Amino acid sequence: MIAIGSDHGGYELKQRVIKYLEEKNLPYQDMGCNGKDSCDYPVFGHAVAKAVADGTCETGIVICTTGIGISISANKIEGVRCALCSDTLSAKMTKLHNNANVLALGAGIVGENLALEIVDTFLNTPFSNEERHQRRVDLIEQF
Repeated sequence: MIAIGSDHGGYELKQRVIKYLEEKNLPYQDMGCNGKDSCDYPVFGHAVAKAVADGTCETGIVICTTGIGISISANKIEGVRCALCSDTLSAKMTKLHNNANVLALGAGIVGENLALEIVDTFLNTPFSNEERHQRRVDLIEQF
């Protein structure tokens, strides 16, 4: 299951990502927001991150205008490794090397087509399980 959430600035892109997940028959849980009215991104970043951290969802996607604020918010939750990605190589490498479990997108930074490519790359790239990368993920988790 994929937790997905956004603030008002990411709402339209979130709706498009949800459509993509539905087209791929990927189960998801929409954590809000539910429209374009101004709202606070930490609420939705935390909701997605908590669902990932407690095991309700395997992975998460958070979206705001830049992706910065919502990724900072998600990373405040213990056990979450949220990566802000604006290209497919970053999405691939953060899964391979960091075993990131939440993807952040900036709706005002990446267009819809690129965003969907980033989501696809993130969801379909496995962690490498190389000893050096696992050691580094373990170090991240210790702090």
